[in-house]
Amino acid sequence: MDKSFHQNLVIRPVEETDVAQFNELLSYVFQVTESDIEESGFENKREMIKSKKPILELSKVFGWFNQEQLISQIAIYPCEVNIHGSLYKMGGVTGVGTYPEYAGHGLMNELIRVALQNMRENQQWISYLYPYSIPYYRRKGWEIMSDKLTFKIRDTQLPKTVDVPGMVERQEVDHEDVYKVYDRFAKANHGALQRTRFNWEEYWRYENEDERTAAIYYDRQGEPQGVLFYWIAEEVFHIKEMFYLDQEARNGLWNFVTAHFSMVYWIKGNIYKNEPLAFLLEDSQIRETIEPYFMARIVDVEKFLKDFPFKPFRQAFHFVVTDPIAEWNNGTFGLFWEEGNLQVTREPVGQPVHLDIQTLTCLLMNYRRAAYLMRIERVKTDAQTLRTLEKIIPDMEAYFSDDF
Repeated sequence: MDKSFHQNLVIRPVEETDVAQFNELLSYVFQVTESDIEESGFENKREMIKSKKPILELSKVFGWFNQEQLISQIAIYPCEVNIHGSLYKMGGVTGVGTYPEYAGHGLMNELIRVALQNMRENQQWISYLYPYSIPYYRRKGWEIMSDKLTFKIRDTQLPKTVDVPGMVERQEVDHEDVYKVYDRFAKANHGALQRTRFNWEEYWRYENEDERTAAIYYDRQGEPQGVLFYWIAEEVFHIKEMFYLDQEARNGLWNFVTAHFSMVYWIKGNIYKNEPLAFLLEDSQIRETIEPYFMARIVDVEKFLKDFPFKPFRQAFHFVVTDPIAEWNNGTFGLFWEEGNLQVTREPVGQPVHLDIQTLTCLLMNYRRAAYLMRIERVKTDAQTLRTLEKIIPDMEAYFSDDF
C-alpha cells in the first residue's frame, strides 16, 4: 500500500452510529435503487437502513475511515453450519465494498486479513460468502462450495400425482412448523446454515415475505416433514425453496404444485443441491441452469482438521498447504489415527499432499472429489494416499440456500 495514501486513513470497527454510512456505501457499490427497496417491502431507504441496525449489533464490521468518512468495509455475520454432521461456527462475509476513488490501494486486502484474524479469535474455523467476483475471492483463499440450479418447466411437464398418506397445508412463512422442519433438515444436510431468528430475518430481508406462502407437508401422524416457499404471479408458479425430510414429503409437495395445473403455464424455481430435477420427472426435457452459488474458506486449518469427521484410516499422511493471506495456515499438517482418535500435528507424517487453501476447502467441503482434483493438478500426492483421501472424506454435496 502507498504510504502517502495510507497516512490519513485509519482502520477500526464500524459502530452502530455509523449505520447510515454503512448502508450508503453498500447502496453505492451495489447500486441499490429506490425501486429495489420498495420491491423488498420497505417503504423507503430510511426504513431499510433502520432494519440493518441489528446487523451491526450482532456482527463484527471493520472499515477504513478517512477522518470520519467510511470508505471501505467488510462485515462478518456470526453463523453456525453443518459440516458433514459436525457443527462449526462460521464467519459469513458480507457488506464488502470500497468507494471507487479509493480502490486499487490494497484497502480490502487488509480488511480481509483483519476479518480472518477476528474469525480465528472467535473460533470461526470456516467462512462463507456470496462472491461478486469468483476470481477475486479465489485469490484471497475462498473456493466454490455449492451450486444453485435454476429450473423452468411447462405445466404439461409437471410430475404425475403420487399417493401419499399425508396432506399439505398453506401457512404463513414464519409458522413455527417451518422452523421445526428446517432445523431438522439443516442438521441432516452438509453445508446447511443453522438458522437463528436473526438468520431468518436476513433470509427474507430483500423479499416481500407478506407476498410469499409456505406450503407445509404433514405426514399421517400430523408431523411436519417438508416445506415449500412459493408465490404465483402472471401465470407462473415461483418456487423460492423446497426442503423436506423424506421422499414422501417431496412427493406431497410436488403433488401440491401439480394441483395448480389449471392456474399456471410455467413453474420456475431453485434447487441448492446437486440434484437435477430433470432426472426425477417423466418428461425430462426441461431447462436447467447450474451456476456457482456460495464460496467457502477454511480460516484455521489445524483447528478445522481437528474437528473434521474423517472416517478412520490406517495410512498417516500430511497436507502441505499454502495460503495467500492467513500465514498461520502455511506449512505442514500431519494426520494419523491413534487409540481411536484423530491426531493433527504440525510435523510431516506419511506421504505429502500438496495443495493450496482453496483446494483444501473444496476437497473437505466435497465440492469436488480428491481424484478429480488430482486429475486437474490441483492436488499432488501418491496413488495410495489419493485412495485414502477418497475413502475418508464423506461423500455428500453441500446444501446452502441463504443469502447474506
